[in-house]
Amino acid sequence: MLAYLTMIFVCQLAGELLVTAINLPVPGPVCGMAILFLGLLVYGTIPPALGEVGGALLDNLSLLFVPAGAGVMLHATLIGRDWAPIAVSLLASTALAIAVTAWLMSRLTVTNDGKSAASGKS
Repeated sequence: MLAYLTMIFVCQLAGELLVTAINLPVPGPVCGMAILFLGLLVYGTIPPALGEVGGALLDNLSLLFVPAGAGVMLHATLIGRDWAPIAVSLLASTALAIAVTAWLMSRLTVTNDGKSAASGKS
């Protein structure tokens, strides 16, 4: 299990190094997650122990939001001063995420008869 946790952290480190080296406008952990995903595609399956490590991380995910919550409380006056642009951006990004998800689901969903739900084609 420790080996798989180390593998997750190594992928995150590789993502950070890649972002720094190429100057990508993407967070390092996101690139690390893509690296891990590509590795799992090559491997062909998710090892059970990696699934256990991932499940344990997801079970404790709320603890990872504590620093973000502390930052919000620390900068409450700034957030209070700029509440309108923050609220607009949150609402717009949420609506956009819902719209894109709905569009993708309609394009990628396959009915029981093997046809695409969006186009009616196989």
